Formats: sequence, C-alpha cells, structure tokens
Amino acid sequence: MSEDNDDYIYDDVTGEWRPASEVKAAGAAALDVRDASGTVLADGDSVTLIKDLKVKGAGQTLKQGTVIKSIRLTDNPEEIDCRHDAIKGLVLRTEFVRKR
Repeated sequence: MSEDNDDYIYDDVTGEWRPASEVKAAGAAALDVRDASGTVLADGDSVTLIKDLKVKGAGQTLKQGTVIKSIRLTDNPEEIDCRHDAIKGLVLRTEFVRKR
C-alpha cells in the first residue's frame, strides 16, 4: 500500500477514483479560454475591450478600446479576472475582449 496522503475524487469520465492532484492537473490542461475572435488567452496577457461596458456597482463605463493588462484566468472559461486603475476586482466576460 502506498503512503501518499492525496485525496481522491471520483472521475465521471473514466469511472474511477483518481488522486485529486491528477484530476486538477488534467482539468487545468483542458481549460481553453478564448477571446471574442477565438484567440487563446493565457495568464498575464493584455486585452482590449471591443465595446463599451457599464460596470455594475462602480457607476462607471469602460470605453471600447480600453487596454486591460495582466489578466488572470478563472475556473470559468468565459470569464477573466483583471484590474483597472479605477476598478479593483474586475471580472470580464471573454466575449467582450480581444487579445492585443
């Protein structure tokens, strides 16, 4: 018997119990985040807004053409986490951005 303390998760695809670290690594590799034009996005990329967006709770509008630097990917392939000078904790939908 092995001496690893890894948690196990039931994998619906294979029908087996697999180590959580293995399932997590496979899920991260399968995550394919794309912008509005279909270009693959990665952590640290810069994106440009393709339309004006009203930011809920901030009472502000981000204009088309605004550059957002150093994005971070989330667990949801349709959303990216980013920062803007005036708005902290900003989450944008990938359908509204284009990679620079």
